[in-house]
Amino acid sequence: MNSNKTILRGELVLPFIILMNSFGVVLMLYSGTGISAISSMTYALSEVLPVFSLGTWTYIFQSVLIVILMTLRKKFMPQYLLSFGVGFAFGLMVDVHKDWIQVLPTAAAFRAFYFIVSYLIICVGVALSNRCKMPIIPTDLFPKELSDITGTAFSRIKVSFDLVCVAATAILTFVCLGGISGLGIGTLLSAFTMGKVIGKVGEWMDGHVVFVTHRMGGHSLRSGHSGRKLGMA
Repeated sequence: MNSNKTILRGELVLPFIILMNSFGVVLMLYSGTGISAISSMTYALSEVLPVFSLGTWTYIFQSVLIVILMTLRKKFMPQYLLSFGVGFAFGLMVDVHKDWIQVLPTAAAFRAFYFIVSYLIICVGVALSNRCKMPIIPTDLFPKELSDITGTAFSRIKVSFDLVCVAATAILTFVCLGGISGLGIGTLLSAFTMGKVIGKVGEWMDGHVVFVTHRMGGHSLRSGHSGRKLGMA
């Protein structure tokens, strides 16, 4: 292992992942370029059936993804339930960010900036999720696990999953609302490119960062690991 790599505790990184990804989703929607592809389906449901908030629909949708994964695995996976717990926190934070984000200015230049920032935040957040060795948000877990189950490259699964969500959103909002809602150029850009960008960000992380959990961290220290330790007890 490269001794120059930074060691990060997954337990301490996970809350930042939840904050980052939920903020990125809401900021992209606020930019006016369309919601991120991965959250487009839950946005459509919140518009068509507004009895629930966007955050509530988010963890309802995530529950469905967990059931699909267990069906494909053909066995009960306790770690998937932990992932749902993380997804529940993510859904709550989506609603929290929606409540305060209206204070940000809405001029066109700001909106373009919001899209760029939100795109990068989501890419970094998902790459962190895939490597933090902790339960991750079901919408991030689903393409990662499906890649493992099918043996297909993550970037290909991610792009396909995003495009299916976008297509379902377009059909649902067009049929139920009389027009396509929540989708825009930002949604399409993220759907077609985000999987590959996440892969590139992840490759960079693999060369510079090592993630450990409590158990793994103890093992690393006993082994005399000399990496820089951030957020470690």
